[in-house]
Amino acid sequence: MRRATTITALIAAAGLMTACGSSGGDKKERADKGTSTSSKPAADGQDKTYEVTFKVGGEGKSSVYYNLDTNRSEQVTLPWKKSDKLTLNSTERKVGITVSIVPGPVKLSTGQYAAAPCSITVDGKKVAENPGGVDGKHMCEYTLR
Repeated sequence: MRRATTITALIAAAGLMTACGSSGGDKKERADKGTSTSSKPAADGQDKTYEVTFKVGGEGKSSVYYNLDTNRSEQVTLPWKKSDKLTLNSTERKVGITVSIVPGPVKLSTGQYAAAPCSITVDGKKVAENPGGVDGKHMCEYTLR
């Protein structure tokens, strides 16, 4: 008996879901009543392309971890520089996309190892800078909008 009730409930639910579906005519009626169905973005909501440049100072070899369009890690010779273009759509611009760089350690003149200095430039304007060294958060980050 319980199985028959479950099957009947599933069939009823499927029937309701089918009845609630749109039939195309419904959309035309709503459009005729003045409801806008346009997905055209506002002038402010257009894609925007940024030129992002990462720089890491110091001497020797080190690792560099960065997030531009994806997360990456490279073994590099310092000083190091990387530039790339990043295009954000209107939704990404509303939320913001964080670009960041975490430089690996470099040997200081004292023999100690410490984080290398870093900076981020967006469209020619420096937006983040970290002097490196022993103290600090040892990274540069900036949110594009």
